[in-house]
Amino acid sequence: MKQCLTCGAAFSRDEPGCPSCHAKPVVVDGFEAYAPELAREGGGFKESHFAELASLEEGHFWFEARNELIAWAIEKYCPARDNFLEIGCGTGFVLAGMAKRFAFGRMLGSEIFSQGLHFAAQRVPQAAFIQMDARKIPFREEFDVIGAFDVLEHIQEDEAVLQQIRQALKPQGMLLLTVPQHDWLWSPSDDYACHVRRYSSRDCHAKLRAAGFHIVRSTSFVSLLLPLMMMSRLKKRKQGGEFDAADEFKLSPGLNAMLYRVMKGEASLIRAGVDFAAGGSRFVIAQRIE
Repeated sequence: MKQCLTCGAAFSRDEPGCPSCHAKPVVVDGFEAYAPELAREGGGFKESHFAELASLEEGHFWFEARNELIAWAIEKYCPARDNFLEIGCGTGFVLAGMAKRFAFGRMLGSEIFSQGLHFAAQRVPQAAFIQMDARKIPFREEFDVIGAFDVLEHIQEDEAVLQQIRQALKPQGMLLLTVPQHDWLWSPSDDYACHVRRYSSRDCHAKLRAAGFHIVRSTSFVSLLLPLMMMSRLKKRKQGGEFDAADEFKLSPGLNAMLYRVMKGEASLIRAGVDFAAGGSRFVIAQRIE
């Protein structure tokens, strides 16, 4: 079901607008917009980053390994997966990867910036896309699976977003979540990416439980590479002059391949049941509880 953001009424997703108050989304840059005032200046990210990301994600060890981990989790933990929503879909890299693995009945990507949706729509033509503020999701009990991959750390009101996600999930629906981890890893990379926070496992789990979720599985990842990540972050803190965030994406093919193999090995351990306590990121699979 859709939920009207004006009057709160629930109605069929096939309705073009709310039958109670007649409110309906406007169109911004060719996409249905539920927060049009934020479509070009939503905060929490820089609109100019999308073009840079779109050129760097494909083939990069971290993005590729994260996609494989997400796909594994959907297959293992989400037997009901007809309807899938990705919040903060960016350039559509995750959606494209999932579309290759699963025959979803419906794939929907949302992004606060309409600029990002242009890249995503080109990458995943079989998906639908909307402009949306994750703090005000216009759905109720609509999706089997919702993904938010490195999104919450950009939003000050992360607890409100989790409550909105729970509302948009069907009963017993599944949330897949990745967030950057450990305050002591904070560096200019986080400032450049417009992060509000890095999470501890305790903080992440507490907020999920408070929002009405049961944690099915939680593990760190980028764990075997954590010493390298710590050295990289320490170097960035000591750097003077202008910060170039693209540096960590500019890897030689050999180094990129080596790092990818390490991430593959780590993923094998996670699939075997190992939960890492520390790592650059945390991956949580959580279920809506009533």
